Amino acid sequence: MKILMISDVFFPRINGVSTSIATFRRQLRREGHDVTLIAPAYPAGHEGESHILRIPSRYVVLDPEDRMMKARRIMAHADELAREGFDLIHVHTPFVAHHAGLALGRRLGIPVVESYHTYFEEYLFHYLSFLPRTWMRSVARHLSRRQCNQVDAVVVPSRAMAEILTGYGVKTPMSIIPTGIHQEAFAGGDGAAFRHRMGIDHDTPLLVHVGRIAFEKNIDALLHMMVDVRRTIPDAMLVIAGDGPAMGHIRRLTGQLGLEPAIRFAGYLDRRTTLLDCYRAGNGFVFASRTETQGLVLLEAMALGVPVVSTAVMGTRDILSTGEGALVAADDRDLARQAIRLLSDPELQQTLSHQARQCALAWSAPEMAARMLALYGEVSHGARVDGLSRDIP
Repeated sequence: MKILMISDVFFPRINGVSTSIATFRRQLRREGHDVTLIAPAYPAGHEGESHILRIPSRYVVLDPEDRMMKARRIMAHADELAREGFDLIHVHTPFVAHHAGLALGRRLGIPVVESYHTYFEEYLFHYLSFLPRTWMRSVARHLSRRQCNQVDAVVVPSRAMAEILTGYGVKTPMSIIPTGIHQEAFAGGDGAAFRHRMGIDHDTPLLVHVGRIAFEKNIDALLHMMVDVRRTIPDAMLVIAGDGPAMGHIRRLTGQLGLEPAIRFAGYLDRRTTLLDCYRAGNGFVFASRTETQGLVLLEAMALGVPVVSTAVMGTRDILSTGEGALVAADDRDLARQAIRLLSDPELQQTLSHQARQCALAWSAPEMAARMLALYGEVSHGARVDGLSRDIP
């Protein structure tokens, strides 16, 4: 098949959407399909890329990590894209990409599929805090319903997101197709080397968190958790890997809680090397986000055999539903109890590590790509799409 993807974000911008797109593109191209991506150009440049059309973009005032593509520059490529003979368009984000994707779909006479990656109802007010929260939620619901009902099929990564969109009034058929992981990419990692680089002793009880440092990620809860953990395990530490708009707030809160000796900030890490080292350095991976539509970092940690301590809210419920490889906290306050339980029991760590690797095997990139291809086939041939026909592992 020939697939045209379009997104308002992609690497070098690091987030779950970029990872999801890269994972599906990699697997689909491995299987011989032609996948072209339209994405913003970033100031850092993008050398050595194949089948990616970078569009000139502008700075986004409220989120300096992101860029806004120039819609006219996308449509300027319409004639050359039409000559490529694409079977369908897959839109990954609801901003310029959504509107350009619809316009290209009409121009090229092909169907449009859209993935709903982000729970915007619980996201936008963090960045537009000067507007009433209830009003922002109403706007997010209205726009989500409108946009989802404009396309031919909607892809969601979890049951929870499908339920929410149904509640919004989305009528377009939805298919639950999570992002998988390439198991071979999560088979290495040198935890001892990472601890050495970060100045952490080899026997220090260590928890790790990986993700964008954003307000909606609920990292505050992890810092408060560490206050309680250190009352029982005084030498316990936490590594926070990533960066983002909430970093200043998180650093200030770390100081206010007196946690400077216990926290290490690692910044963004190379997904092929130092990120794996970071995961493997931890006795456990901790997570508290309440807005995840899936929670890919949980799968990445589990694939590397790192036990998880997390709440199970929204999309993370699907990954943690069996309880294998993880200690599931009832709420934010229960995180500390579960973390202490894990750090205090080496045998439990070993048991959960084995379970985590086995659990992650069910979320393979080839399996998820096969599900996506089945949906593409139905949509491109005008067949009826059975809503929610593709479930989680």
